[in-house]
Order: sequence, then C-alpha cells, then structure tokens
Amino acid sequence: MRKKEVSFKKLQQQEIDGAVLYHKIAQFTKDDAERRILLAISGDEYRHAAVFEKYTGHKLKPRGFRIFCYTLAAHLLGYTFVIKLLEQGEDLGIKEYENEIDKIPELKEILAEEEIHEEKLLDMLNEERLRYVGDIVLGMNDALVELTGTLAGLTFALANTRLVALSGIITGASATLSMAASNYLAGRAEGNKDAVKSSLYTGIAYLVTVVLMVLPYLLLPNHLYAAAFGIMLAVVVFIILLFNFYISVAQSTPFLRRFGEMAVISIGVAAISFVIGLVAKSLLGVDI
Repeated sequence: MRKKEVSFKKLQQQEIDGAVLYHKIAQFTKDDAERRILLAISGDEYRHAAVFEKYTGHKLKPRGFRIFCYTLAAHLLGYTFVIKLLEQGEDLGIKEYENEIDKIPELKEILAEEEIHEEKLLDMLNEERLRYVGDIVLGMNDALVELTGTLAGLTFALANTRLVALSGIITGASATLSMAASNYLAGRAEGNKDAVKSSLYTGIAYLVTVVLMVLPYLLLPNHLYAAAFGIMLAVVVFIILLFNFYISVAQSTPFLRRFGEMAVISIGVAAISFVIGLVAKSLLGVDI
C-alpha cells in the first residue's frame, strides 16, 4: 500500500470513529436542537469516511475501545470537552493534507465542512458544567494553595503521616464548608439565582482536591512522612496538569501559561510554608 493510502486510512478511521461518537453523544443530550446538530454532523462524518474509503480501498469499522473511552469521558467530563477534543484531532489530521487539495477535490469540501462543524458546535455548546468553571476554579485553586501550604508546613513539624492527615482532613473539611458558604453568600448578594448550585460546584471541587492531597498521608506508614510529602506535591502538579488541559480544550484557552501560573503559585506556597513549619518547630521546641 502506498504511503498516501496509509495516511488516508488514518483519516478515514478518525471520521468513522467521530461519526459513531457524535451519534452516541446525541443520544444523551437533553436539548433537541443540539441533538439534531450532532446527528447531522455524525452523518457528515460518515460521508467523509466514505470519501477516504475511495482512496484507501478499505472498509473500516469503528474502534470499540476508543469509542467506549470517549463515551465514558463524555459522561464524566462533559460532552463539550470530548467534542472539542475530537474536532482538534480531525483538524490536525486533515490539515496535514491541505497541499493535496488540488489533486483531491473532495478534500476541499471536507475542510470547509469541518469549519462549519466548528462554527455550529461553538454556537451550540452551552453545557452546564462549563457555565460553572469559574466556581470550580475558585474551589480547586483555593484548596491547592491553602492545603498545599498547610500540609507542607505540618509535614516536618509533626513528622507523622497520621497526624498530618488528621490535621489536613479537619482543615480541609472546615475550609470546604467555609468556601461553599462564602460563595453562596457572595452569589446571593450579587443577585445570582443559581447561588446554591454555584456554591455546590465550589465546595465539591474543594473537597475532591482535599481528598486527593491527603490520600498519600493516609496510605503510607507514619515514618514515611517525607515520601508522603513528595507524593502530595506530585499529586498537586498532576491535578493542575489535568485540570488545565481540560479547560484549555473545553474553553479553547492557552494551556502552558495557566498551568505554569498555578504550578508556580502552589509549589511556591508549599516551599514557604515548609520553611515556616521548620522554623516554628525549632522556636517552639516542639518534638513529636
């Protein structure tokens, strides 16, 4: 098989997978207009796959495991994220062959239709969880900064994973309630009709972050507090990485700058709190 045929086979596979995924996502969207648009795009993707099939000579089937993973992600992370991730992949794949437009007339039409798809999707996508991204960022950012500092300061001051975990759980639980309540009161003061839902998103984001950060201290033995601290920092960076990747795809925003800002702030606070913890332990003569 020639190299071009292999390349178009990859594009054909992307289109057939996309067609099935758009159809599946359409089945669990609540808005009728969104469902019609997604089903129409699914039909276009099937047609694009048929165009590439003419050049590859192969009839491909959708990749079951990939479909399953993307469908699961659509349920967990929202269909906006999955749809935009799909469109980015298709754009990158097709644009590699823009220089073939003169040789393959159908490719020009496919590129034009992909742009129309993006415009329709941008107009259509109004998923609830993305309307509350600001509240999620507030909860997650606050938890990362506050608890990273708290756990860093306590780790070497207490030198015991269980004591650090206990302190982290108490601090995290009370801070979660405080953040959710503050966000609710602020929303009510601003006349936000969805203040309750907004505060819930903030509280849940804070609580999930707290659980993930405290977990290393709960899983490791008492004397491995330094290892728990290192794992906790790695978890912090991983949370920041995943969250910023999600936001960069779902909202089409720059990834590296936001990731760098959040990572530097969280690790910087941890370093300062670590020093404060050691100094406080030395000055107070605490030895646990």
